[in-house]
This record gives sequence, C-alpha cells and structure tokens, in this order.
Amino acid sequence: MFPSEFEYLAPTTLDEALSLLAEHAEDAKVLAGGQSLIPLMKLRFAAPAILIDINGLPGLSHLQEDKRGRGFLRIGALVRNAALERSELLKARYPTMAAAAPLISDPIVRNQGTLVGSLVHADPQGDWGSVLLALEGEVVAKSATGERRIPATKFFDGPFTTVLRPDELAVEARVPAPGPRSFGTYLKLERKVGDFATVGVAVSVSTERGVVTRAGIGLTGVGPANIKAVDAEQALVGHRLTDKAIRRAAELAAAASEPRTDVRGSADYKREVVRVYVARGLHQALAAKAA
Repeated sequence: MFPSEFEYLAPTTLDEALSLLAEHAEDAKVLAGGQSLIPLMKLRFAAPAILIDINGLPGLSHLQEDKRGRGFLRIGALVRNAALERSELLKARYPTMAAAAPLISDPIVRNQGTLVGSLVHADPQGDWGSVLLALEGEVVAKSATGERRIPATKFFDGPFTTVLRPDELAVEARVPAPGPRSFGTYLKLERKVGDFATVGVAVSVSTERGVVTRAGIGLTGVGPANIKAVDAEQALVGHRLTDKAIRRAAELAAAASEPRTDVRGSADYKREVVRVYVARGLHQALAAKAA
C-alpha cells in the first residue's frame, strides 16, 4: 500500500518547526527517524495531512553530559540509536542504556531510529520507555509558548499515547547521572534478532557501603504501557542485595506486570520471565559490586 496524500514541510530552525506545529496541531506528524511513522503511513494506520521533517534542524543531535546540579545526560531528538550503541560515554557511565542500545530492533533500524522518537511513539514493546522509567529520566518538550520537562513516570498515557500536546515537540530526553557505585543492565527476550520484546527488563541499582540507595526497574511488553515496578524498587532500597532481597524484588516485579497471552507466549510464561530477568539483573548488579 501507499500512504495517503500529505503535505511535506521541512523547517530549517526550531522556531519555524514550533510555529508550524502551533499552526497545524492535530493535522501534523513529526518525522525524525521515521522507523515507526513511515510503516504506519504505508499501511494507512496513520494518515497525517502534514508531515513536518525535523532532520534539518540544528541543535538536536547532542549526546552529552550536563554538569549542573547532580548532573544529567542529554539525548537530542535526532540522536540515532546507532550512535547510542557506539557511545563510549554510555559504556563508561550509563550501563543500562549501553546494554539496551544494541538490542533495539536491527542495525538498519538503529541507523535511522531515535531514542526520543521511540519514546514519543510509546509502543508498549518499545525498549527505551522501560529504560527511561528505570533511570528516572524525563522528556523535554517545547512549543511556541514555552518548555516543560515531563518525568517518564508521567509521560506515557497508554498504548501508543503520551501526554505530549499536538503543538509540542519532544526535543530531548534526560537521564540523571549515576552515582559512584551504580550498575545497570537491560535483558530482552525476543523470538529472533530485531523482533519486538516478548519481555524486556531494565534494571538500575546504586549502593553505598553495600546498601541499596536507589533502585530502578522498568518492564517492557507486559502491559498496556511500559511499567515501572515501584513496589519491587522500594523493597530493595535500604537493604543489601542478598538472595532473599533479590528474590522478593523479582516476585514483586512479576506481580506488577500485566501480560496478555498472545503468539509470543502465555501470560503466565511472560510473568515468569519477568521474575527470572529481574533476579538475573540484580544478581549481575551484586556481582559487579563485588568485582
């Protein structure tokens, strides 16, 4: 099939892009990597009257740390997944993101697809949503009238929906800088390389003197949106990563999941994978701390 007819606009400045969004709002879609939008348009599941291509905008390709306050990582809206996969900064400082980047779809998609675009698409089987939830990240959105910072916990509003307004452009994602004793990983079960996650689990843990000071657990593919396993996180904080604590957190994470039976497996099977993957990720954190 071919997409329905649309008007193509390619602004050259951010202000111009925001002005176009303000003018056209509900009738427009933003094109960055296009790895989700273009297939939907070809199948006519999406039929925007106007396509606003932001690939020519300057200042949206940054991948850098900001030292203000506690510090945080800034990922611009045009940073490709392939750049994240190759990033030495992620490998050295942001292990959960470094583990997830090579697992995003396949190399062809990673060359064009973007982290911010994945967040805006809000697919419940999207990997970056769970990573951002585990790392307590946020999305920065701009419109012609101002800017707002939206925590990941408030950004997703259901399957394929977010709280982003039609006149807003997600310009970057931000992730707090890790503490000196932090570990993270991303574990993904897929039927074949490049497939959507049957189950994905993002884990991030910070410790001080052997005691967990912060824990983040995000779940992929087991609910109507990416899930932050809050009870499991809270069960870890203030405790050492003992086998008992890990087992309890894994059970709570499995209980927080809301899987459905489909061609990828039964709900019970997916819930068990959540339990196993959370335990595995936390045991990896324990091993890294001991190393």
